[in-house]
Amino acid sequence: MIEREISIETADGAMPTFEFHPEDGGPFPIVLYLMDAPSIRPALKDMASRLASAGYCVLLPYLYYRKSPYREFGTSDEDMHERRELMQSVTREGALVDADAMLAYAATNPAANVDGKVGAVGFCMSGPLVLALAQHRADKVAAIASVHGAWIVTDQPDSPHLQLDNIDAEVYFAWADNDPTATAEEMATMDEAMRNAGIDYRIDFMEGAAHGFAPAGERYDRGASERHWERVHAMFQRRLP
Repeated sequence: MIEREISIETADGAMPTFEFHPEDGGPFPIVLYLMDAPSIRPALKDMASRLASAGYCVLLPYLYYRKSPYREFGTSDEDMHERRELMQSVTREGALVDADAMLAYAATNPAANVDGKVGAVGFCMSGPLVLALAQHRADKVAAIASVHGAWIVTDQPDSPHLQLDNIDAEVYFAWADNDPTATAEEMATMDEAMRNAGIDYRIDFMEGAAHGFAPAGERYDRGASERHWERVHAMFQRRLP
């Protein structure tokens, strides 16, 4: 497995990004792997590597780069406070800039299949971002997954569930149980919105699993995590060449 840290230039600065792909074969379908609020850490790198080992070129960007150099965050009160502030720097508009920059970089990478369709996975705060990406690049994005995605349904006019037009990708939601950032009632709202939009989608309600169940850590739920892996692998096999 090839794993390396690179720097991708965007309109807003240099974005530290971790790239993963198998040593042999290729070029591989591109998957954009968007971090959750705790940021990039060994658990998330392990997940990106696991996905890449199935035959993908995975790009894991540090989305806080506009306000902070790359670092791993701990669980101290100071780190938690700083992280909450940095989350405000991650926006839909910025994510689209970042995605375009990553795809431009991939066009120069022999390991990436730039002529094929693209996949994306978003965790926590990045769940809405992969929906935005599918809408923004409907010509390119064929499959997306929102894993314990947060704030997908809000009471604002720009709520992600109201911005589903032009999405041609297959969409998968791994919805956590007892999640204050994405309730069961909001899941029902999203279910109706996706159905009305005519999108090919699936929602798995992970009963008993808490927000943050997918990566290794104190909230890890093996059953729910492995279920999301099965769904994501199957979807990418269907949709990515």
